[in-house]
Amino acid sequence: MGEHLSFKVLGPLEVAADETAIPLGGARQRTILALLLLAPGRVVPVDTMVETVWNSSPPTTARTQVAICVAALRKIFKGAGIDDEVIVTAHPGYLLKTDRHRVDTLEFAALVQTAEQHARDGRLQEAAHHYAQALALWRGPAFSGVGGQVIDDETDRLEEHRLNAYDDSTRVHLELGQHQELIPELIAKVREHPLRERLRHHLMLAQYRSGRRADAMESFREARRHLIDELGIEPGPDLQELHDAILRDDPFLTSVTAEPETATPARVHAVPSELPPDVPGFTGRERELADLDSLVAGSEEDRSSTIGVITGTAGIGKSGLATRWAFRVAEHFPDGQLFADLRGYDEHHDPTKTHEVLSRFLRSLGVPAEQVPAELEERVSLYRSLLADRRVLIILDNARSYAQIRPLLPGSGRCCVVVTSRDQLEQLVAWPSQARVHLGVLSEGEAVQLLTTIVGDRRIGPARTDAVRLAELCEHLPLALRIAAARLASKPHWPVKFLVSRLSDERRRLDELSQGESQIRASFALSYRYLPSDSARLFRRLGLLDVPDFTAWAAAALLNNEVLDAERLIENLVDAQFLEVVTMDVTGQLRYRFNGLLRLYAAERALEEEPEPERLGAVTRFLRTLLTIAEQANRMEDPNATVTHSQVQRRRLQSSLMDDLLTAPLEWFEAERPALVASVRQAARMGVADLSWDLTVSAAPFFAIRNYLEDYQSCCEEALAAAHSVGDALGQGAMHYNLGTLELGRNLDAAAPHFEEALRFYAEAEDRTGRAMSLRCMAMVDRMRGDLELAMERCGEALPLFREMGDQLGEAHTLNNMAEIELGLGRPEVAMQYAQDAVRVEEDSSAEVTRNLAQALHRLGRVHLALDQIPEAEAAFLRTVRIVKEKSDMIGLAHALLGLGEARLVRGALEQAETTLVDALDIAEEGKNPLAAGQISLALARVSQERGDDEAARDHLRCAYRHFVMVKSPVWMQRTKEALGALVD
Repeated sequence: MGEHLSFKVLGPLEVAADETAIPLGGARQRTILALLLLAPGRVVPVDTMVETVWNSSPPTTARTQVAICVAALRKIFKGAGIDDEVIVTAHPGYLLKTDRHRVDTLEFAALVQTAEQHARDGRLQEAAHHYAQALALWRGPAFSGVGGQVIDDETDRLEEHRLNAYDDSTRVHLELGQHQELIPELIAKVREHPLRERLRHHLMLAQYRSGRRADAMESFREARRHLIDELGIEPGPDLQELHDAILRDDPFLTSVTAEPETATPARVHAVPSELPPDVPGFTGRERELADLDSLVAGSEEDRSSTIGVITGTAGIGKSGLATRWAFRVAEHFPDGQLFADLRGYDEHHDPTKTHEVLSRFLRSLGVPAEQVPAELEERVSLYRSLLADRRVLIILDNARSYAQIRPLLPGSGRCCVVVTSRDQLEQLVAWPSQARVHLGVLSEGEAVQLLTTIVGDRRIGPARTDAVRLAELCEHLPLALRIAAARLASKPHWPVKFLVSRLSDERRRLDELSQGESQIRASFALSYRYLPSDSARLFRRLGLLDVPDFTAWAAAALLNNEVLDAERLIENLVDAQFLEVVTMDVTGQLRYRFNGLLRLYAAERALEEEPEPERLGAVTRFLRTLLTIAEQANRMEDPNATVTHSQVQRRRLQSSLMDDLLTAPLEWFEAERPALVASVRQAARMGVADLSWDLTVSAAPFFAIRNYLEDYQSCCEEALAAAHSVGDALGQGAMHYNLGTLELGRNLDAAAPHFEEALRFYAEAEDRTGRAMSLRCMAMVDRMRGDLELAMERCGEALPLFREMGDQLGEAHTLNNMAEIELGLGRPEVAMQYAQDAVRVEEDSSAEVTRNLAQALHRLGRVHLALDQIPEAEAAFLRTVRIVKEKSDMIGLAHALLGLGEARLVRGALEQAETTLVDALDIAEEGKNPLAAGQISLALARVSQERGDDEAARDHLRCAYRHFVMVKSPVWMQRTKEALGALVD
């Protein structure tokens, strides 16, 4: 198959490679490909795909199904021999790369542009040839067989372009004197489009020039009947004038070089030059400038109007980009440049009225003031008539809405319009499509370069680190960077670090960046003023959260409303550039975030406008919702887990929402991990200690499984301090218990005091579950220290407590520990009974395969190993490996591989054993678990000894000893010393 694809949408949707058609699969895949082809080279949001495919009634799995369809299309293209990636993921959706492939819509546009240029230059034969090539690309209605509102709208637009091309082609043929040949086809076209006056005009002219004057008059009468009957209007002036010319046999009609001229207002051909000054120190934006260059691609005399749209948040540099690009391409517009600040977001002025802009533009184009029409419609008509034969660049800056700019768009001709707005202006279609530019913040390098340009390399160069930090504090936002740079430039005695220190205080940052004429706070306020009240409320309350990003359920919790309503308001904030889409997370939820300065502004507005009880209620409601979901995720991952929870009231959430969020509980934790950590800290800072420590408890198994030990520890310490400050004994017990669990594999001396404190606080809170858990873990510490009798005593105290409470998980854990103790005492037969009981309890307690079952199976495998039952041991370890891999439990995997490697060592498979143990060691060291790493190193030493490589064995033993010293385990340190002593020097 070929290396290039041919995408055809001007008819039924087809894709071919080397002229060989490629089957595209079902209707959904075809629809998704069609959507990507609507905007080649631009991102199509997943939401647009969902909306189009399911027509506003998507299933809960819609986003997943879209991803499946995209994967299927990628597979189809790969199967066709296409090596490069055709569909790429780019948040918030997907993008079709067409730079190495053919798209018939793009070919059609290019051929029409070339034909128009030839026609303007008087090369009519060449023009006719290119029009014929363009129209030949059409095989039927565009996107035939593919449905959806967005696609239907594009189909209508493309059909209009086709008809315009046909009209222009017909005019060329008329000028070439081919009127007789045109009549049959024109009659058919008129029947197909009876209200299209330009077709009637061509048909009447062709009929008259062919000596069929009566037919031409009948064509007019038929057109008039259709227009009156269906629209209630008379034919337009062009058709009326042609009718009158035919009646008087105007000799001009027989000319094949031109058609009757239409009256235009008297005017002087003025060349306006209204661009504001270029932005000093303009930096970066090369990709965006290149996208805007598509507006002037091709012929200098391109007749088709082009429209560019630049959107972005306040202070992002929209006006600067538009101005820089306008100066860059000014030579392409010999008839001048018009500029209007529409003041869509202006603190001191109302938005500029359209009729005022038109009045000024008309005068700039040479219309005497006394001839400027009074009525808006007349001004629009005159404005468009003047632009029809000119090539003018029109910059419409700071637009508020599509309605504000619509009358300012040329009707046809060779002009280019660039619109800037904080709003998305969805109704405004950019043409070509890549000329819709959404501005993000500058990159780190661009931000520092902007500072350097304004302040000077002499000061910024030696303070590069401080400059990078200053750019971060300004959120890489051009306006903020310019304000900061201007302050430094005006105060040469200030080192960069001094301004960094002033901006580091969040409470003062907006003040520091809101001095002088350019003010960040005022810029944000202009946009905020136009937000609907419910969107503004959400904006304020989102600013109260410390989370780095969030999904729609968080917004719903803040407002105490439904998720669908919250999603609508979030999209309002996205459209208004207050929020940005980060990505679609692994659970299929769109995640959103603030620019940091906007978050500070939102929090300011909340403090100013919302009473404290409402602020506290909103944040607490969010935290309770997060706890409700986290606890349910924990329960779904391990239904029988032994957990101590607070009395915080949970929120009742719709089961459909919980199902959507928790399809894969561990993946939900993964997506929400930064938000969980931030929320634990925020709850602690707010003084709601029970929420802080309960969130930590709910997230603890995830932190452990995925080895996020720093997050685990910091959450425990924050929550412990909060619980201590309010005298919450249960919370202190829970946090000491978790800190002890965290230290078990790292430092026994650090773990033991935490378990002792946990036991004390659980006793104070009269919590039997916590007491039993603490005793069990203290027994583990005793066992690893070598005090097996004390360890068994503690297990004997914990086991009946778990059984009395019906806590099967705690029971199984304790039985596991007792099995390990018996192994240490040299009684494997007794250990076997405990190990088998633990597995039985786990299997009886849950139909789900859990991490706890993996731990029981691992212990059973070790007992089999001690009894020299190698096949049974290997089977138990392999089953353990499968479970922990499924759960992404990396430390569990290290232990399971250790057991498997030891079993293979005993049966003499040294190569296999070594490979398994090396994998285990890599995992343990990466997970920073010195106890596991030391035990694996001991096993590797035995492998080396079996091979007769005492030097390698000695190296492994020394490594093991270092690990055991780190964890402070005297039993394992002694075993390692004995093994080293047994080696003959």
